[in-house]
Amino acid sequence: MPKPAQRPYSAYSRDAVKLLGQLIRQSRIDKKLTAEELAERAGVSRGLIQRIEKGDPGCTIGAAFEAASIVGVRLFDADRAALAGAISTHTATLALLPKAVRTSQIKAKDDF
Repeated sequence: MPKPAQRPYSAYSRDAVKLLGQLIRQSRIDKKLTAEELAERAGVSRGLIQRIEKGDPGCTIGAAFEAASIVGVRLFDADRAALAGAISTHTATLALLPKAVRTSQIKAKDDF
């Protein structure tokens, strides 16, 4: 099946991807890394790093997160130890998400 030419994304998603790309680019420049050096460390192509920095929503999330990690962009509010514990309880919160996002407190009625 051929890949669709353009997938529709919400304005919020486009803005979040663009913001992440800008944060990665600025941090890379602050650390005096070239796009090629970052690409080599992340194990991806220089073109993919450029697409991530431009805010292309078609880039893989893993590549974007790895680039962010290498240049020091914090994606989660918690530190690594707290994050490891939070992932198991599903309470980790992306720093890019608004504070209004909460986990559901409604218990499922599964007493059939």
